[in-house]
Amino acid sequence: MTTVRLEVRDRIAFLTIERPEALNALNAPTIQALHEQVVALDSRDDVRVVVLTGAGLKSFVAGADIAEFAGYTAEEGKALAQRGHDLLFNRIAQARKPYIAAINGFALGGGLELAMACHVRLASTTARLGLPEASLGVIPGYGGTQRLAQLVGKGRALEMMFSASMIDAAKAEAWGLVNAVHEPDQLHEAAEAMARQFIKASGDAQEAIIRCVNAATEGGPGFSAEIAEFGARFGTAEFAEGTAAFLEKRKPSF
Repeated sequence: MTTVRLEVRDRIAFLTIERPEALNALNAPTIQALHEQVVALDSRDDVRVVVLTGAGLKSFVAGADIAEFAGYTAEEGKALAQRGHDLLFNRIAQARKPYIAAINGFALGGGLELAMACHVRLASTTARLGLPEASLGVIPGYGGTQRLAQLVGKGRALEMMFSASMIDAAKAEAWGLVNAVHEPDQLHEAAEAMARQFIKASGDAQEAIIRCVNAATEGGPGFSAEIAEFGARFGTAEFAEGTAAFLEKRKPSF
């Protein structure tokens, strides 16, 4: 089943994650499908800007598919994070053209990490954003510890990750996590308008801007440390308890 839909219109690519029954949660096939689209879009001359969103009104991406990796070993967990970085999150951050995340609902865990890998973020007033991994006995593994601190500052990033709680769109805008907030029925129109504004400038210059900004913010030792620490959590009793509690729909006992 296709989990990602692509529409190209007037040099703008609209990329939609389509797993509404799972609140568009990221699983291995969805990450692979997104990877293939990102790689293809990088080489398309008829595309200048990409708008990434989730299907439906409830969720951008509600996180990773916990059931998929609940039984992983530490080494499997580390490989999971590395694969995600290589296939998708770093590919978007290092893309040749701007990516705009249109956050149309929940952006949690891997979903917020996906939005943060994009170059610009717009949110609906109904959006809720967070990195709740600590409630599972694990940490963000797709760049979240690094990109969140860059966007909102160390103190606020630590508060969000320590509390494993969500913030609303208004707070996300005030903290700099999203660029602007729009009513749900205006979000995609606003993302398209931003994309059209971007198209007026030089694509070559934008590609160079991405490379220069990334030189200061992407790929440093913090990303490698995150991958190693993410994997190590899979060997802990608290990860086993956290994921079991999630799958059993109960509160964990840490």
